[in-house]
Amino acid sequence: MDQVTFRSDTVLSDVHLLLPNACHLMKRLNGVGQPVFTSKFRILRDYNGKDSGCDSPVHENSDASNVPRDEDGDLDVVRRPRYPTCNRDAVCPVILSQSAVTLTDQDEDSEEEEEDGDIIKIEHTMATSLEDVGKQIWRGAFLLADFILAQESMFKGATVLELGAGTGLTSIVMAMVAKTVYCTDVGEDLLNMCQRNVTLNKLHFEPQDADLEFCWTDAEVADLHDNTTVLIAADVCYDDDLTDALFRILYRLSSNMRHPSTSYISIEKRLNFTLRHMDVACEAYDHFRHCLDQLQQMTDGKMNFTVEPVKISFSQFFQYERVDQLELWKVTAERL
Repeated sequence: MDQVTFRSDTVLSDVHLLLPNACHLMKRLNGVGQPVFTSKFRILRDYNGKDSGCDSPVHENSDASNVPRDEDGDLDVVRRPRYPTCNRDAVCPVILSQSAVTLTDQDEDSEEEEEDGDIIKIEHTMATSLEDVGKQIWRGAFLLADFILAQESMFKGATVLELGAGTGLTSIVMAMVAKTVYCTDVGEDLLNMCQRNVTLNKLHFEPQDADLEFCWTDAEVADLHDNTTVLIAADVCYDDDLTDALFRILYRLSSNMRHPSTSYISIEKRLNFTLRHMDVACEAYDHFRHCLDQLQQMTDGKMNFTVEPVKISFSQFFQYERVDQLELWKVTAERL
């Protein structure tokens, strides 16, 4: 039941490639039969991130030595055969929706676990179509979460907006430090999963009661405009159109906020072989860097943007593989 079924449009998060399926606790099936898992992530307060290039499993008590590998030492991922009778359209994939079945208080109490202030619980999937990658957990979210915990004083008492929050992991970590966090994404099914994760971690902060309908109130819009000073986005630049949309909204938001704002954007430079180049390329990353350059060179007479990379020398608070391809960028916006 916890095996992942691969299709032609399946995207699997690198975070889970080193982990046996037994390390995850399946809670339910979503609308199209994909398993939804709850994983626990421990904040390692005394963990030094400088030696973070190891193949450390994400979950506590995991053993990466049990992961099957081929004769060359590469991961041996077992794939299920693709059956021609599959009723899922690979060209127009179905957007996953969370099942209406939820855990009752009795179910939660049956776990008989002590509340741990250094444990974060996240519901997520392991494999999705490209349109639903927000339901997975990505290394960029862990990198940004590490930075937040390493720079707690910087965000203490701040009002923060996260764009493309996905499962909400980074927003949840930020909420442990900041005054207010607006956790945003697209799609009611994804927002339901995110809201569920907020509830699972309510011991870390005081979540506000949300209506069943996801919408902005006039008071929230006013607070966002008057008090937001930090924007964050984790691993959301994997598609050129989405990257363009991200930079458009960054400009629109920062130019309408009362105070100067600082954005932190994490990204993983993913290398892929492309037929167009007949070589290994990183087109999504290249477009992201192009957009950064355009933003910094903008001369509209209204805004000034400063772009700079953040050195990845801060401590690592979560167990994941902090690969060299992970980057964090800082964008400062000021009115002229």
